[in-house]
Amino acid sequence: MLHQVTIENTGETFRCGGEDNLLKAMEQLRCKGIPVGCRNGGCGVCKVRVIEGRYARKKMSRAVISAEEEEQGCVLACKIQPQSDLRVEVVGKMVRAVVARRSTSFSFEFSTTLHVFQPDKET
Repeated sequence: MLHQVTIENTGETFRCGGEDNLLKAMEQLRCKGIPVGCRNGGCGVCKVRVIEGRYARKKMSRAVISAEEEEQGCVLACKIQPQSDLRVEVVGKMVRAVVARRSTSFSFEFSTTLHVFQPDKET
């Protein structure tokens, strides 16, 4: 079953099956809302806080997720699998990069005018 994952920092959403971890699913769909590091739980770069939803988790290193952080809903995206739709926010040392990436996005508009040159006809 696919669950919708929403990254609050960026507004990005993607689908993730209960057998995949969040980081793997996000990368496979070419999304970029959660920072990627070692992909194995050792670096802590993919640290997120689950705001809403249920998930299964694998063992996480206390070097990157303290017991206190875990009580506050912080987990590593590479170590959790959704059991329902999830809302998460990126936290930790890479949050500034995510917020900066969002604020540097831009949009632009342009208009065109078609000018047709017609030389004078000779008679």
